[in-house]
Amino acid sequence: MKKHILPALKLTVVMIILLAVIYPLAIAAVGKLTPGKGKGETISVNGKVVGYANIGQNFTQDKYFWGRPSAIGYNASGSGGSNKGPNNPEYLKLVQDRIDSFLVHNPSVKKEDIPAELVTASGSGLDPDLSPAAVRIQVKRVAAIRHLDEATINALVDAYVQKPLLGLFGPAKVNVLKLNVALDELH
Repeated sequence: MKKHILPALKLTVVMIILLAVIYPLAIAAVGKLTPGKGKGETISVNGKVVGYANIGQNFTQDKYFWGRPSAIGYNASGSGGSNKGPNNPEYLKLVQDRIDSFLVHNPSVKKEDIPAELVTASGSGLDPDLSPAAVRIQVKRVAAIRHLDEATINALVDAYVQKPLLGLFGPAKVNVLKLNVALDELH
C-alpha cells in the first residue's frame, strides 16, 4: 500500500505546485506584456476612459458606426448569446426588427446587402469588431450626418482595418470603438 500511496501523494503535490502556482504565474506574466498590462486595453478621450478595446459598445446614434448587436446588452460581467435557434420565432422577429431599423437609418442600402453581423448577436455578446464590409455599408449615413466627404470617412476606415495576423490567421476587422473615437477627433 505504501508503495502506491507515496508516489500518488508526490505526484499530487507536484501537480498542485505546477497547475495552481507556476501556471497561473506564467499566464499573469504573459498578460503583463500585453496592451493594458493584463487588465484590458482601455480607450481614453481627454484622459477619461470611454471603453475597452476588447468589449463591444452600444452605438445607436446615426453619427457613429454601429457595432454588432448584443444578446446581453453589452454587459461585460458575463458573456453569452441568446441561445435561440435560427427557427425560433422570437429570434426571427428580433433579427427582422434589427433589419428594419437598419434600413430606416440607412435608406440607400438594400436588405440583401446587409452583412449578417449587423443584425445578429455574437456568441459572447461582447464582440468589439466588425468586418470592413459591415463598416463600409454605414459610411454613407455617417458621412451625411457629419457633413463629411465619403472619401474622408473611407480613408479613416482604411486606417483602422486590422489585417489578419501574419496575413494568414483570422479575418480583417475593424474595432468599432476605436473607429468612432477617431471619427469624433475629425471634427
